[in-house]
Amino acid sequence: MLANLLIVLPIFALILAGWTARKTGALGPNATREVNRLVVYLALPAMLFDIMANANLSEIWQPGLILAFSAGCASIFGLTVSWRLAKGRHLADASIDALNASYANTGFIGFPLILSLVGDVGRAPALITTILTVCVLFAFAIICIEVGLQAETRRSAIFTKTFKSLAKNPLLVAPVCGALVMGSGLILPAPLEKFLKLLGGAASPCALIALGLFLAGTPAGQTASRKTTEGILVGLKLVGQPLATFLIAGPLLQLPPAATHTAVLLSALPTGTGPFMLAEFYNREASLTGRVILVSTILSLLTISAYLAVAS
Repeated sequence: MLANLLIVLPIFALILAGWTARKTGALGPNATREVNRLVVYLALPAMLFDIMANANLSEIWQPGLILAFSAGCASIFGLTVSWRLAKGRHLADASIDALNASYANTGFIGFPLILSLVGDVGRAPALITTILTVCVLFAFAIICIEVGLQAETRRSAIFTKTFKSLAKNPLLVAPVCGALVMGSGLILPAPLEKFLKLLGGAASPCALIALGLFLAGTPAGQTASRKTTEGILVGLKLVGQPLATFLIAGPLLQLPPAATHTAVLLSALPTGTGPFMLAEFYNREASLTGRVILVSTILSLLTISAYLAVAS
């Protein structure tokens, strides 16, 4: 429990830093949008490109883990989208809600947690799930959002407009370019690699600070339906996704116990900042997303500790 707390403590510290900066007036009311734009247009694309360009195909090709984790994500994402659409939610908003329920914080929490629990053998699974989450799942959600936003246009123009929007989205272009570099076998020059590391390293801290800024300017009151929705999304993330991953990895695919344990543990991580960045970037309502990230991060201390107690 204490080890888990020490891992997530920097997350709360960065959110608190943003919250304090907004409350004290050190950063103004437009800071949330501008910091988030910094992440979306500069820091996060650099990180996505760097991850893909430096990935080792032989290291990340673990079909069982890839299938188990991807299927767990997909089942929760699809279930959440269907539920929110049935409630009258716009496809763009339903897609962000689905990310809330399936976007594990593999980068910021996953690496230190896995390395502390299983050692260096967990480095490859953490990298694999990070690529699946921040590149594949993120890209699929963006496609769903763009389709939803273009749905009001003429049906014949939906594909063209969606494709143009996707082609200009740095969060899709960057990992695709990185994958091309990986496939080509090119080695990035040292100065460029250093640049990407410095710029990409700002993505998670700045996103968490932006979340703190946003929470500081958000009214505290919530309706009963909003609290219910928040609770369901948090439950899907912390309980539903790891349970789905376990059923797929264990009984269905019959992966080795160690691989199943690692896949479930990575699926049990709280919601990352990706959904919040998209909500802000697309000017969608972000208060629900901000609350889900905060609450799931706090409660994950209990749920992950409970899982470890049962699994040990």
